[in-house]
Amino acid sequence: MSEEKVQGPASYFPSIEKKYGYPVAHWFSLLEGVTEMKHMEMVNWLKSEHGLGHGHANALVAYFRSKNGL
Repeated sequence: MSEEKVQGPASYFPSIEKKYGYPVAHWFSLLEGVTEMKHMEMVNWLKSEHGLGHGHANALVAYFRSKNGL
């Protein structure tokens, strides 16, 4: 069996962890505190408050919202 390549938002996780020095669980725990925000509000919050780039912030938010039924 060959290993299946990760696709979608999760494919960004290794580079997010490498660039920002935190596991994705750290970012998800922060997002748990702002679930009242809409998707792009969460993205912009990660960008402005935590210095993430747009693609990385969007990937984290998309994955987080899909896994939490938001």
